[in-house]
Amino acid sequence: MDVFPDFGAVGGADDLRAVIGALLTFVLIIAVLMLIVCAIVWALATANGHHTAATKARVGAWTALGAAVLAGGGIAWVNWLLDLGTQL
Repeated sequence: MDVFPDFGAVGGADDLRAVIGALLTFVLIIAVLMLIVCAIVWALATANGHHTAATKARVGAWTALGAAVLAGGGIAWVNWLLDLGTQL
């Protein structure tokens, strides 16, 4: 007797893909905008000798870059997991 999970019983994979894709797209857009803002502030603060502001802007830029990478990779990861689930 073979026992396997019934993945057809769980509906809404397409809806889940659309919702997660939309949320991660918003995160990606906001992260890229914050990266641009932080990079501009970092450049202006460095040029004017405001080292504390430059350090905070640099940390913000690296954080925004990390969030953009995670959001972009998150979309691909969720799509891969959903495709893998249909093959089991």
